[in-house]
Amino acid sequence: MFILVNLKAYPCDPIEVATAARDVAEASGARIGVAPQAADLARVAETGVETWAQHVSPNAHGSHTGSTLAEAVADNGAEGTLINHSENRLKLADVDGSVRAAERADLETIVCANNPAQVGAAAALSPDAVAVEPPELIGGDVSVATADPGIVEDAVAAAEDVDPAVDVFCGAGVSTGDDVDAAADLGASGVLLASGVAKADDPAAVLEDLVSGL
Repeated sequence: MFILVNLKAYPCDPIEVATAARDVAEASGARIGVAPQAADLARVAETGVETWAQHVSPNAHGSHTGSTLAEAVADNGAEGTLINHSENRLKLADVDGSVRAAERADLETIVCANNPAQVGAAAALSPDAVAVEPPELIGGDVSVATADPGIVEDAVAAAEDVDPAVDVFCGAGVSTGDDVDAAADLGASGVLLASGVAKADDPAAVLEDLVSGL
């Protein structure tokens, strides 16, 4: 199971979270990544934690003010990137363009989707993984694996039907080790979470709980 912590634009200390994630990963043997704001990528990568971008744009070098180049995030230490998070939705053509841009920069990719039908469409673009995240559960206290386990199972089946090589992750409401275990039991290969760690008084304690069953 891969645990990816998206810091979004929360007012947390990205270095504190990154250091905690690195230490818990090293102690447990679990795979944990952190996705900070683009401006913090290099500082977070310097901690030694697996570092991800929150987004890359579908374009290459050129006159694209405000873009987040895949090559730039890679140069600043990112190993992968989220694409099409529900808080930063893209048109399907741009999702494809961002996946291709990430491939060009040797970045691993996780494309976010709202439901199993979108998971199937995203899997057709051949990212490394697709994450199913029902928007209504994002930021809540109940994990999607508990609130709607069928959507996770259907997402796994949808990706399998299109491209068995594409992993399926789940997100929205994930905050405990039990949530991670439930996601694994439903066939997910990883989880995405944000506020459960980014807003925690003790990020290390939350991370330790998240990996406790792995």
